[in-house]
Amino acid sequence: MIGAPSIGAVIGKYQLQAELGSGGMGTVWLAHHLELGWRVAVKILHAQFHESDDIVQRFFNEARAAGAVKDAGIVEIFDFGFTPEGSAYIVMELLDGESLEQRLRRVGKLPVDDALRAMHQVAASLGAAHARGIVHRDLKPDNVFLARDASGAERPKILDFGIAKLEWISNVKTRTAAVMGTPMYMSPEQLKEAKSVDGRADLWALGVVMYELLAG
Repeated sequence: MIGAPSIGAVIGKYQLQAELGSGGMGTVWLAHHLELGWRVAVKILHAQFHESDDIVQRFFNEARAAGAVKDAGIVEIFDFGFTPEGSAYIVMELLDGESLEQRLRRVGKLPVDDALRAMHQVAASLGAAHARGIVHRDLKPDNVFLARDASGAERPKILDFGIAKLEWISNVKTRTAAVMGTPMYMSPEQLKEAKSVDGRADLWALGVVMYELLAG
């Protein structure tokens, strides 16, 4: 049986240092490269999901989707795979900042200029993903991270491509009648079924997020 990860455990070439957070699919850890010292984030799938091939494939789908687009506004993926014990993991860049969801909770709503700037950058990054045949299908404030660089400047980065639609991958299938996503941000056609949606579903979600940023 696969056990829960712990401080000091080695995942690939990375040693876990501290737990950063936990969600429905997995736990995110701060880790460092054993030889080069790079600090990264390692996402490890919850142990109870490792028996489900579909969930494991969707977990790796996140890495494939984000890794296929080289864009400053999409989280960078460094590696993914299984530990010798069978735990599925993804290694990604470590971000400093907060999600749009956290920002909204803290300030209520964004100034118009800040909201426009952030959504313009997110739209450009979505365009880069769509050009590679990738539809995110779960764009929402919790999946947009306001990352700070060394100078303190912010850049939104799109996270969590776990339910993304990849036109060039056929082994991860969506059931015809399946509804996938977060209902508040889903377009009418995505609420009917997730399989046939295209980039316009992401644009609908972008509009909903924009409204939320301006209206609080």
